[in-house]
Amino acid sequence: MASTTPVSIASSSSSAAAGGSVIDVNSLVSQLVAATRAGQDANISKQTQAVTTQISALGTLKGALSTFQSALTTIDTVSAFNAATATSSDSTVFTASASADAQPGNYSVSVSQLASAQQLVSSPFAGGGSATVGTGTLQVSLGGSSFSIDVGATNNTVAGLASAINSAAGNPGVIATVISGSDGAHLVLQSAQTGAANTISLTETDGGTGLSSITYDPNHAGNYTQIAQAQDAQFSVSGIAHTSASNTVSDALNGITLTLKGVSKTTTTGATTTPTSTQLTIAPDTDTITSNVSAFVDAYNTLVQAIQPLGSYDQTTQTAGPMLGDATLQGVQSDIRSALYSLVNTGSSTYNSLASVGITTNKDGTLSFNKTSFQTALASSPTAVTQLFAGTKGVATTLESRINSELNSGGAISNRSSTLIKQENALTDQTNKLNDQMTALTASLTQQYSHLNTLLSSLQSMSAYLSQQFSALPKVQSSS
Repeated sequence: MASTTPVSIASSSSSAAAGGSVIDVNSLVSQLVAATRAGQDANISKQTQAVTTQISALGTLKGALSTFQSALTTIDTVSAFNAATATSSDSTVFTASASADAQPGNYSVSVSQLASAQQLVSSPFAGGGSATVGTGTLQVSLGGSSFSIDVGATNNTVAGLASAINSAAGNPGVIATVISGSDGAHLVLQSAQTGAANTISLTETDGGTGLSSITYDPNHAGNYTQIAQAQDAQFSVSGIAHTSASNTVSDALNGITLTLKGVSKTTTTGATTTPTSTQLTIAPDTDTITSNVSAFVDAYNTLVQAIQPLGSYDQTTQTAGPMLGDATLQGVQSDIRSALYSLVNTGSSTYNSLASVGITTNKDGTLSFNKTSFQTALASSPTAVTQLFAGTKGVATTLESRINSELNSGGAISNRSSTLIKQENALTDQTNKLNDQMTALTASLTQQYSHLNTLLSSLQSMSAYLSQQFSALPKVQSSS
């Protein structure tokens, strides 16, 4: 039988002999309450620790699955396997980028003219930036958009007008600057938009002529000199002529964005001048696809390394993982493995499994990726490889669906989490109830032992009194 520490009830104070407190009530009650709740505390603590460990382990599982799911986004759509590259044989003429809609091919591109924005420089104002330009209402237009400025005492200088144009509400892209030269200040206007349609005009709309020194339109161009003309880009793709208001062109060739950089060189034969063509090559982006699949393998291996310890047993330390034998963990692992190792109807009997495209399983459950084997499969049957991963029943598509099912509301992990939280809350309630019970017990015992202490103190006082009385009685002399 285990030994226990005796409960001390007697006061060690010298006042006990003089009729003071006999029992240390607070100490006694504290020890009794502690002894009463010790077993229940230990049981609740043990259960709480177990539930907390399970919640933590489930959080690890959920986080690992979410991270792995993120890695699927680069291989779970057909367009991901249609990645293409677009290269130019002369990047000083144009550069190009390709989307998943681009089809492999070779095209000749020649550029005869780049798109440009209009720039106007006004006649000089001898008084510099502070020279007045008049007053009135000025309408500034760019292409089909316009805005108005009231030119008055606060902004009727060259510098004031430039500032008013730049800060005007509804300005579609007219930029005003003041450049000072030896002949005076010049108002410089330029468009932020390229293209032949984006020309600038300035018209006085108040019916007067107070602003006649700064108005401009192509038919009344005397106040300004055109430094740069508004013009469209002109180019051809495989001999087909095309124009664009911008030097960034995405509507000439499906899935391709061309960025025009310069005019093509020309060759002259006799009286004929011919632009030199620059080659545009569109090809499958094998490197990106391979990299995405390799990243998927790495992500799966990270997942394995994160969740295997949850359900394992270490023979050396004889330590079990927190989810050993847990049905939720086993279900998740089973769903993932079945998706990885199933045969997929890809339309090819050669490339219909991960192993057939160079993804094999190691003894520890992780995967290995053979880049050469994968690229051979991709080159041989790109459609089958695409279907293997991103088809309706493809590996990545199936994994995405199953992980969503596990993680979403009503899924196994969500339900398990709800159960554990309820258990944790129930244990908290038990602790609160136990605290209330022990508070009541403390009050009850304190009252009982306080009464007992008073009685014992009274008896102690009476005993002391009687002892004094007996001591005062005459001693009886015995006869010799």
